[in-house]
Amino acid sequence: MNKITLTLVLQRAKVWSALPSKQDIHQWIMSSLLEDADVTVRLIDEDEGRNLNNQFRSKDYATNVLTFPYPETSPLSGDIALCIPVIEREARAQNKTVRDHLAHLCIHATLHLQNFDHQNTAEREVMENMEIDTLQKIGISNPYEEKIS
Repeated sequence: MNKITLTLVLQRAKVWSALPSKQDIHQWIMSSLLEDADVTVRLIDEDEGRNLNNQFRSKDYATNVLTFPYPETSPLSGDIALCIPVIEREARAQNKTVRDHLAHLCIHATLHLQNFDHQNTAEREVMENMEIDTLQKIGISNPYEEKIS
């Protein structure tokens, strides 16, 4: 069996303190990758997040993560945009570390790149279980369990 390979490009819209390294992001994507891939991850601010979400989803707000798969490419390829300010707020509100929340969203986006979705209950259960299992393997607790501070 061949080893899965990932070519990762990391872009930053600006400098944020205390963000995980490119190696961390590489590990998180690899943990849920089922085939070779070329992925660009862009760490964005809210203005860029709002613009992208508006342009591609007709929603006028910044969301935590956007995934842009490029279908029928070999190897698999796509872009992931992670909105750092939104992720930081969500992590605080959910009593999670930014690192753990970023790991979860990288895995979530990687599954989207591979055609997993959560549009209905059955799809959501499959995708969430894959996320939970993958996160557990890298030492991160279930992100869907409510944490009490």
